[in-house]
Amino acid sequence: MKSSLHKLLATGAVLAASATLAWASIQRLDLAAMMKAADNAVVGTITHKETIRIDHPVAGKELYFTALTIEGHSLKDDSNVTVDVWFGGGFVDPEHGVHNSEAPSDDDQKIGNHVVAFYHWEPNMGGDHAGNALYAWHGGLYRTFEARSGKTIVQGRGDGYAIPANIELGELTKQIKVLAPQPK
Repeated sequence: MKSSLHKLLATGAVLAASATLAWASIQRLDLAAMMKAADNAVVGTITHKETIRIDHPVAGKELYFTALTIEGHSLKDDSNVTVDVWFGGGFVDPEHGVHNSEAPSDDDQKIGNHVVAFYHWEPNMGGDHAGNALYAWHGGLYRTFEARSGKTIVQGRGDGYAIPANIELGELTKQIKVLAPQPK
């Protein structure tokens, strides 16, 4: 009897876990899909990083969000942009915070990094926190580097990402301007 109960509970746990996982999905984004979803793409330097904690009466306690301040210019229209892009997770101090597997890596978030970031306005990221969400979180932030030729290269992330392979910033900018939704 005890063995049957354990088997029944184990089977139920597996079914519950499977049902939960069935709802999760990974979205493959090419550059066209990214530009359709994003409000803007900025190229610039991370100048500030801040993590906040929200204790919300409905959404729950200890919701952590991190903002990266990026100073640069829009790849859609060349306007100067300073924007805070937000994603879930982060630490307000060494003991208070949460890791999030979908957040950009610590190396990608460093102040001083030159990056390309795709973002969109989100009225409620959780706990009634609104802001410019880094689209696809770790899939929306791309580091750059200077090639020997002096050109800026945006580092690709592989198949299924908006920027799958390394691309020269000027070429990426051309593609974004063609793909970006035009104002009505």
